[in-house]
Amino acid sequence: MPDEAAPPLTARIAARIADIPAAEWDACAGADNPFVSHAFLSALEDSGSVGPEKTGWLPQHVAIQDAGGRVLACAPAYIKLHSYGEYVFDHGWADAFERAGGRYYPKLQVCVPFTPAPGPRLLVRAGEDALALRQALTVALIQLCEQAELSSLHITFPTRAEYDLAGELGLIQRIGQQFHWHNDGYGSFEDFLAALNSRKRKQIRKERREAQAGGVSLRAYSGGDLRPEHWQAFYRFYENTIDRKWGWPYLTPAFFELLGERLGDKVVLFLGEEAGRYVCGALNLAGSDTLYGRNWGCEEHVKFLHFEACYYRAIDWAIEHGFKTVEAGAQGQHKIQRGYLPTATYSAHWIAHPGLREAVDKAMRRERPAMQAEIAALTAEFSPYKQEGEA
Repeated sequence: MPDEAAPPLTARIAARIADIPAAEWDACAGADNPFVSHAFLSALEDSGSVGPEKTGWLPQHVAIQDAGGRVLACAPAYIKLHSYGEYVFDHGWADAFERAGGRYYPKLQVCVPFTPAPGPRLLVRAGEDALALRQALTVALIQLCEQAELSSLHITFPTRAEYDLAGELGLIQRIGQQFHWHNDGYGSFEDFLAALNSRKRKQIRKERREAQAGGVSLRAYSGGDLRPEHWQAFYRFYENTIDRKWGWPYLTPAFFELLGERLGDKVVLFLGEEAGRYVCGALNLAGSDTLYGRNWGCEEHVKFLHFEACYYRAIDWAIEHGFKTVEAGAQGQHKIQRGYLPTATYSAHWIAHPGLREAVDKAMRRERPAMQAEIAALTAEFSPYKQEGEA
């Protein structure tokens, strides 16, 4: 007998994530990664951090629905008018194309805005055909680019499985690098230190002593412990960091308040207090087994305080709560000597113009093995962990 025809599927575009019910979105997003949750993405939009007015991030979320309107798969997508806030840099591609007379913007970005945290991007409801629905999402995203006359599609910080599928579908693959800490079954911070070579172990102990002797007392806040004054203080630190780096504060004060309201149980906010006032803060979000470091800021310089608040306290917290990984954000080879090892990150790209597509594909074919070699070399040369047989 012939196979029954597959049920019809429809691709829907939502200009606001509020147009997709939270329960439907989260049935696809799952609970492992807080950044792709409806709560996080809606906090960005509802706070004005993302939206059409001024940010250059125009939501165009894609959902695949069955005949009954049930969302089977979805992807957080944005029409972009620039390349800021993405952390996978394509400014060179844009400059070259526009010098040649092309128009690179607008483009389509599948990502979590301002968040270089790897995780799922092609979200599929549990129990459904993940491969077929990820393929359908990718096709729908490319069709959106073609219909809206967008120059390109960029899926940034996806999972390895999504990256591999993108390559099979003909998208250009790119490899990047971050630095992650991995819990090798440590029972305490001292157990972690015992896994390091002597020189790095002494260095970290010295840094922690000096940071803790600086007069700033750090405490972690989460869930019901979070209060408005905590977010008000942290926003000051966030603005100070942006000002020092000549950036633009995309995240509004309302975003942090909504984050606390909607994802407070996932928030791990380290605040430093001195003489009765908050002077620094490090914002983390907790997934199912990974602690994600996001933002840091301070009003007073204390030697090694940044390392203590962002790296060592995060490791402490992860060990205490049995988490497998700490991801400390983008960039920073200095993280290696503090136990965070080089780890590959991924992105996938579709480009409409055949000339630009060919040029970028050739460049990425050269870049990928070079990046893989760099990750291997950094690990071999600079890893702080004991080598086999080392006392």
